[in-house]
Amino acid sequence: MVDYKQITIIGGESNKKIALTSQEQTFKDAQEKAWTDNSSNRKLEIIKQLRLEKLQETDWYSNSDVTMPDNIKTWRQTLRDITKNFTTEAEYDLLLAKETDESKANFDELTHSIWSKP
Repeated sequence: MVDYKQITIIGGESNKKIALTSQEQTFKDAQEKAWTDNSSNRKLEIIKQLRLEKLQETDWYSNSDVTMPDNIKTWRQTLRDITKNFTTEAEYDLLLAKETDESKANFDELTHSIWSKP
């Protein structure tokens, strides 16, 4: 498949579409492959950020004058164990799945039960 780039010729045609050279195409293909190959790592970084946010929401339970309920302790440990218990891109996809029914109140929210605070 040939990709194209747009160029503007000064004093002439604007947004002219021309085919990439073989060198440009090779470079573009390599970039796209690197992006695709790194998909799993990008998803894992998103999961780690979500986990951090969820843990921070319940950090106040660890204050010295508060007793952390057992269900919160268990949930927090489950969140910390995500990287041990979910290791494949397919599992990352499950963790990142969102509600797609626009008629639901929680539309576009993560659907995996691990994210729901008990």
